Amino acid sequence: MLEFEKVRKILIGSSRDPLNPDTRRHIVLVAFLAWIGLGADGLSSSCYGPEEAFLALGHHTHLGLYLALVTAITVFIISIAYNQVIELFPSGGGGYKVATQLIGPYAGLVSGSALIVDYMLTISISVASGIDALFSLFPASMLHLKLASEIFVLFVLILLNLRGMKESIQILMPIFLGFFLTHAFLISYGIWIHSERLSTLIPETLSETTEMSRNLGWVFIASLFLRAYSLGGGTYTGIEAVSNNVNMLVEPRVKTGKWTMFYMAASLSFTAAGIILLYLIWQVKPVEGQTLNAVAFQAIFSHLGLGTPFAQHAELAVVMALEAGLLLVAANTGFLGGPMVMANMAADSWVPRQFGQLSSRLVTQNGILMMGIAAFFILLWTKGQVSLLVVLYSINVFLTFSMSIFGLCLHWWRNRRGDKKWLPRFLLSLVGLCVTASILVVTTVEKFMEGGWMTILITLVVIAAFLLIHRHYEETRVQLRKVDDLYSGQKAMETEAPPPQLDPSLPTAVFLSGKNRGLGMHALLWVLRMFPGHFKNFIFVAVGEVDLQSYDGEGALRTLKYKIENSQRYYVNFCHQHGLAATTFEAYGTDPLEELFHLTEKIMKDYPLSICFASKLIFVHDNIFTRWLHNQTAVAMQRRLHLQGQQMVILPMKLDM
Repeated sequence: MLEFEKVRKILIGSSRDPLNPDTRRHIVLVAFLAWIGLGADGLSSSCYGPEEAFLALGHHTHLGLYLALVTAITVFIISIAYNQVIELFPSGGGGYKVATQLIGPYAGLVSGSALIVDYMLTISISVASGIDALFSLFPASMLHLKLASEIFVLFVLILLNLRGMKESIQILMPIFLGFFLTHAFLISYGIWIHSERLSTLIPETLSETTEMSRNLGWVFIASLFLRAYSLGGGTYTGIEAVSNNVNMLVEPRVKTGKWTMFYMAASLSFTAAGIILLYLIWQVKPVEGQTLNAVAFQAIFSHLGLGTPFAQHAELAVVMALEAGLLLVAANTGFLGGPMVMANMAADSWVPRQFGQLSSRLVTQNGILMMGIAAFFILLWTKGQVSLLVVLYSINVFLTFSMSIFGLCLHWWRNRRGDKKWLPRFLLSLVGLCVTASILVVTTVEKFMEGGWMTILITLVVIAAFLLIHRHYEETRVQLRKVDDLYSGQKAMETEAPPPQLDPSLPTAVFLSGKNRGLGMHALLWVLRMFPGHFKNFIFVAVGEVDLQSYDGEGALRTLKYKIENSQRYYVNFCHQHGLAATTFEAYGTDPLEELFHLTEKIMKDYPLSICFASKLIFVHDNIFTRWLHNQTAVAMQRRLHLQGQQMVILPMKLDM
C-alpha cells in the first residue's frame, strides 16, 4: 500500500489542502495561461477548418477573399456573444447553464449532453489528427504504430490532467507558443511578400464575382459560399471553452474571462483568415498526401531560400510537428471542459454525483477518467480515422452554440424594459444565432448520411441515460423529504439549563451524520429506543465534502461550513433538551471517507466504550444502478473500522421507490 502511494505521488502529485487560501491562488489561471489551456482547441481548428472551407469553393477560389473576411468577423461575433455568457454566469457552466437558466432545464439537458459528447470527440479527433500529422513525417512502414501511439498520448494527457490543470498547461505551453509564433511569422511574411497582389486582389475579386453572377446567377454564388462557409464551421470550435470554465480563472473572473476571450478571438481570426489569404495569394492547389497548410508553407520556405532543399524540408517538418503538437494540446481542452460540464450537471442531478467530486489534487478526477475512457473507446472504434471523427464532431458544436445564443436572445428580450442596453445586445445575439443556426442546418444536412446520424444517435442515448438518472434522484429526493416530514415533530430548541457533561469512561454512541437531517434523527431515535439509558455520551460526526460547487470561492466554502454547523447544532440541542450529553466534530475535505475515518479513529481512542451508528438508504429494487448512483460511505466505514477492531452498526432505512 505504501509503495502504491509513493507511485501515485510521483505520477499525480501530493495532496492539496482545499481550505488553505493559498491553494486556490496557486491553481487558478491568469488570462495568458487560460488562453493557452482553453484557447488551444480554437486555435488548432485553423489546421483543418480553413482548408475544409477553401476546398468547398472548388474552382471558384476568388470567393476565398470574402471567406477570409467573413471568417474573421464570425469569430468575433461568436466571441462577443460568449462574453455576455461570461458576464451573466461568472461561476462557469457556459452553454449548459445558459440553456438551463435562460431556456429551461430540458434545454440544459440537451445542451449539456451535446457538450459532453463534443468534448469526448474533441479529445479523440485532436489526438488522432495530431498523430496523423506526426506520422506524415515518418515512412509509411510505421503506420501500423499509429493507433498505439494515439492511445499512449491519450494516457499521458490523462496523467497530466490528474496532476492538475495548471501543471498540464505549463508543460504544454512551449508547443502552443511555438505554433502561434511560427504561424504568425509565416502568415505575415507570406502576405507581405505578395503585398502587391493585395492591391489588385479586391478589384479582381469583385470583377470575377460580377462575371460569375451573370453566368451562374446570384443564387448559385450564395449557395456555394454558404456551403463553404458552413463546412468550414470547424474553425469556430472551442470558442465556448472559456465560458464553460470561468470558475478556473483568477479574480476578477469576468475581466479575466473577457481578456482570455479577446486573446482567443484575435489569435484565431488572424490565423484562420490569414491562412485562407495565403491559399488565395499563393494560389495553393491540393497535393495528394499533403494538407493545404503544408503546401502553402513549403512554398513560403522555398521563397525564403533558407539553406538547402533538405534544410527547407526540415523547417517545414518543424512547423508541421508544431501543428501536430497543438492538436494534442487541444485535446487537453476536452479534459478541462468535459469534466466541468459533468460536474455542473451532477449538481442538478442529471449525472451521478460522483462527477462533482474533487480529488486530493482538487481536480474533477472522475470526469477526467470518464472522458479519457470514452475517448479511448472512440479511438478503438474509429481506428483513429480523422475523416470519420470530423463528421461525428461537427454537429454538436453548433447545436450548443445555437442553444446558448438563443438563450441570450430570450434573456435580452425579457429584460428589454429593465436594461437600457438591451437592444444592441439583443441584435448582436440575434446575428450570432443566425450565423450558428445556419451552419448547424447546413452541416447536419451535408454530413447526415456521412455519419452525422451517428452523432445524433449517441447524443440521444446520452440524453436518455441522463433522464433515467435524474428521475431516480428526484424520486429519492421525494422519499427523503417524506422522511424529514416524519421526524419534523422532533423539535430541537435552545435550552437554558446547563448541558450535561460528557464522560469518556462511559458508553458512547457516535453518529455519522450526513446532509439529511431525517437520516440522522432516524439513527438517534433508533438507538434511544433499542438501548434505553445505556449510552451516556452522544457524539455527532460530520464531514463537509469540498466538491466543485463548494470550491467555487471562499463564499461557497463558508456556506458549506454554515450548513454543516447548523445541522450539527440541531442534534446537540435535541440531546440537551432531553438531558443527554452531546457534542459534535466536523471536518472538511475532498475525500469524506478518509476524513470520517480519521475523526472516528481519534474519537474512539478518547472514548474507548464507543460504538458507531450510521443510517443507510435501502431501495426496494436494489441493483448495480442504484448502488452506483449513491455513495457507499457507511459500508466502507464499517469495513475499515472492523479491520481496526472497532464496532459500527448500519441502520437500514428502506425507501419504496
